Amino acid sequence: MSGVRHRVLIVHGPNLNLLGTREPQVYGRETLDEIHAGLQRLAEELGVDLFFFQSNHEGALIDRLHQARHENIDGIIINPGGLTHTSVALRDALVAVDIPAVEVHLSNIFARESFRHHSFISPVAVGQLCGFGAMGYQLALRGLCGRFGA
Repeated sequence: MSGVRHRVLIVHGPNLNLLGTREPQVYGRETLDEIHAGLQRLAEELGVDLFFFQSNHEGALIDRLHQARHENIDGIIINPGGLTHTSVALRDALVAVDIPAVEVHLSNIFARESFRHHSFISPVAVGQLCGFGAMGYQLALRGLCGRFGA
């Protein structure tokens, strides 16, 4: 990789602060802090700076995405949680900031209830990963770095 360190924002939506204890048979036993630690180790290997944000509030997520425009963020990894299936506003914020984003879901949303099969986010993302558990975040980071030429 060149001397440029790319900057990636990791955004987690509602209820993801409960990872590790919330429906572990669906979402796994890793906590959000453990996912962040694994991502941080990978980021060091890849020469990437990470910034983490989680909120249970749609407006706070949108505000954080808007803020990314002014921080020279090169890529976004977003797990919108339940807002995936309901939030046109979150989708519009991703379009507005015009930063490549990868959508991540711990579970396979297509193997679950039918209302989870539709994503407002995936049509505006550069990619989507679902069903790989916490590893999906690392795969997303590697995918973004591939787009950066890292």
